[in-house]
Amino acid sequence: MGVRCIIGAQWGDEGKGKITDYLAERSEVVARYQGGSNAGHTVDRDGQVYKLHLVPSGILYNNCMNIIGNGVVVDPPELLEEIDGLKKHGLGVENLRISDRAHVVMPYHRVLDRLIEGSHGGREIGTTLRGIGPAYTDKYARCGIRMHELINADVFRAKVELLLQDKNRLIKDIYGGEVIDSSFIDEYIEYGRRLKPYVVDTSALIYEYIKDGKEVLLEGAQGTLLDIDHGTYPYVTSSNPAAGGACTGLGIGPTLIDEVIGVAKAYTTRVGRGPFPTEIEGEVGDYIRDRGYEFGTTTGRPRRVGWLDLVVLRYAVRVNGLTSIALTKLDTLDGLEGIDVCTAYRIDGRSVYDFPSDLDALNRAKPEYHVMKGWDADISGARKFSDLPEEAREYIEFIEDNVGVSVNIISVGPERHQTIVR
Repeated sequence: MGVRCIIGAQWGDEGKGKITDYLAERSEVVARYQGGSNAGHTVDRDGQVYKLHLVPSGILYNNCMNIIGNGVVVDPPELLEEIDGLKKHGLGVENLRISDRAHVVMPYHRVLDRLIEGSHGGREIGTTLRGIGPAYTDKYARCGIRMHELINADVFRAKVELLLQDKNRLIKDIYGGEVIDSSFIDEYIEYGRRLKPYVVDTSALIYEYIKDGKEVLLEGAQGTLLDIDHGTYPYVTSSNPAAGGACTGLGIGPTLIDEVIGVAKAYTTRVGRGPFPTEIEGEVGDYIRDRGYEFGTTTGRPRRVGWLDLVVLRYAVRVNGLTSIALTKLDTLDGLEGIDVCTAYRIDGRSVYDFPSDLDALNRAKPEYHVMKGWDADISGARKFSDLPEEAREYIEFIEDNVGVSVNIISVGPERHQTIVR
């Protein structure tokens, strides 16, 4: 295995939690490299469902080290609530480490997230209002709080008291909100005390694991089309879910990564605003949403549903350097008479095969579909590729032929054993 990177190849919510969990069982290290508590991985293990937002999926295995990298923004009360929840289920968290360079989501970030989103006048991004964007803004404005400061009470207090003056001016004078007093500082100092045992230089730690030949899994949140640089900007997240983010988000070089696995649903979904060329309205969309239980892990919001978009998937192959694809929720398509697959966009009278950066062009895009025959069978019991109906096998082979990358993992249900490895 070596070092594997798992990324979302669509708009997030591709089922990375299950695939990461499946591979984590065979890994010695799982490292999360970006995002914050705005992300969510749902893992179904032995009938127990775990909703992980900050803690890497490898936490379910005692022999696996779990790393929250410097590219993640950490919300201390959220993380501690997650840790406490895992402990209640009898899971140890001694094998958790947090980067001392990871930035901290502060209370004023949540306030600003709500105020900024509310000021857009109908042009909201659709954020989770958890302060993630403002925390990344402070990171790049060089006025953020990092974990090594949170665990140093004197440094933390002095820096926050100074920052709070600027934040309150912004909250009150620009956005008309109510100022925040400094009473939360003592609370966050206590959070820092509780988290201090987990905080280390994770870049040095993961480098040593890799040099020692450990099996390492790099875990991203969200998906390629939500990447701040390569996604449907501005309807994106505030970090880099694409594979390049694994390097900067963990402090390792690209030559250390052996494989990049793109996780994609057998159809397409997205949450929030923004263009979605293959979106399905009506009865078929409702059928897929209900069968796939397409509701956000973090927000509970119903996801928008569409046919598989190979323009998006080819783009994900290119910008991530995918070496293989893990296809999830193939079983959700059971019972459909026909399945549409988008192979190109029609924009201003011409066929477009590359994903455009221009959102106006993307809003005008009409999908060009190849219609494939569906299968009237329950495939949730399939354990080998040959167990699948001929139509399902042809569907997968059509995807491979059009994106130039093999589909090596196929998920046919939420349980770990409902997985085909080719």
